[in-house]
Amino acid sequence: MDIRYAVGQRIMAGFPGTEIDEEFRALIHDYKIGNVILFRRNVESRAQLARLCGELKELIFSETGAQPFIAIDQEGGVVTRLSDDMINTPGGMALSAAGGDAPYRAGYITACELSRAGVNFNLAPVLDVNSNPDNPVIGVRSFGDDPEKVLENALMFLKGTLDGGVMACGKHFPGHGDTAVDSHLGLPAVGKARAELDSCELRPFRAAIKAGIPAIMTSHVLFPQLEPERLPATMSRRILTGLLRDELGFGGIIISDCMEMQAIAKYYGTVNGAAASIAAGADLVCISHTASLARETAVRLRSELEGGVIDGREFEAALCRIEAAKRRFASAGPAPGDVEADAAEAERLLENSFALVHGPLPKLGAKPFFTGCGPVRANLASSRVRETPAFAEYMVSAIGGSSLVTSDDPDSGATAGVVSAAAGSSCIAVCTCNASLKTGQLALLRELGGLNIPLMVIALRGPYDLLHLPAGAAGIAAWEYTPRVLSALVPFIKGEREFTGSIPLVHTAF
Repeated sequence: MDIRYAVGQRIMAGFPGTEIDEEFRALIHDYKIGNVILFRRNVESRAQLARLCGELKELIFSETGAQPFIAIDQEGGVVTRLSDDMINTPGGMALSAAGGDAPYRAGYITACELSRAGVNFNLAPVLDVNSNPDNPVIGVRSFGDDPEKVLENALMFLKGTLDGGVMACGKHFPGHGDTAVDSHLGLPAVGKARAELDSCELRPFRAAIKAGIPAIMTSHVLFPQLEPERLPATMSRRILTGLLRDELGFGGIIISDCMEMQAIAKYYGTVNGAAASIAAGADLVCISHTASLARETAVRLRSELEGGVIDGREFEAALCRIEAAKRRFASAGPAPGDVEADAAEAERLLENSFALVHGPLPKLGAKPFFTGCGPVRANLASSRVRETPAFAEYMVSAIGGSSLVTSDDPDSGATAGVVSAAAGSSCIAVCTCNASLKTGQLALLRELGGLNIPLMVIALRGPYDLLHLPAGAAGIAAWEYTPRVLSALVPFIKGEREFTGSIPLVHTAF
């Protein structure tokens, strides 16, 4: 066994730009890193991405003799990495809202789009059950708050992805849905007993394993009832080997979430965490951003493998799993499909996801007033805010009327200004973006509701905002704050289109 090759196959690394930089080339040459993760920062256009993936495959094959995994987080909705000239489908909760076979179609369309560009590994679907409405990082990325609905829709997305010829990955084992802390920023904990985890968090993962999911991503979450030591799932042998491998019988690839997230980097250190994750049973560790940390991880893994700290037989078994998965997915050619037809279908899926709460919508009248915050990046998992206009300004340009844009957490003075500007309007349309977590947005809703002017509230992120509708107001769940959503909403807000989506939350009463 060539030890540099072996170690390099166990690491997935990223780089900063739209072209391969010299530091990353050196990383591949010196340490034989065999896998790449891409983000929005790496994607400028369809043509550029296809060129980049071709260059990555050529470089890594020439240095390692093996095809690389080229991975991306293309969940759809709020977590999309593809450029605006590519096809971005809705996210998990929106697909559940659209109903029917929408999750399958989204998985298939996404896989075809990725395959055409040269990406062979999609880090989706999300298998987390969003059982905590205050969850700051999962939310609409989940297919819902009920494990049965989550597993039903996630398995459709999984099948679509595999049918499109791309490797899929369920995440974040054993569940990130009942947390109130974002693991990009801190170290969450889920204190549920094993029986509770079995009835909720673990059910989608069990179903996905039975359905043949090829990869599962770990969570940087503490589960004290599963792991008595203060170790997140990513670093816990009890959870990765004892529970996931031995008890649940998962034989595919275990990949860590990014080891540079603060849940690991701050409390354990990226390199220490990566080595512990491999020892715990992970096949691949993800170092998404910093080449120097990927280098240090490679050095550490080699030292521990040569020193017997890491079990050699387990290391070889992981290599066999990786090689088998690469034979299946890494060398596949572009999937068939009609780009224009796929793009049109993705647009229909989006329109079908819009859900009306406490309708009908009021008529806009002659003097509509549009307000609410501009686009915001709600958490570090979400894609960076692109060139997205503010809802209020966009609707004035498309419909007419007047507008006033607020911050995502307006103070009392800003709220008073909006209320004054709205007085005398024929209808008020206000957008929200995670207002359930922003007291200023909630206060604005209350004050606007007191004007006795017809009011509609458009939730451009979590539907939980619509639990706070003022009396008599109507709400729209639109799932994401993107240009395509703003454009698609116009005929609905004008009363020209009927809503067909439904809120896919079983345990929340709207």
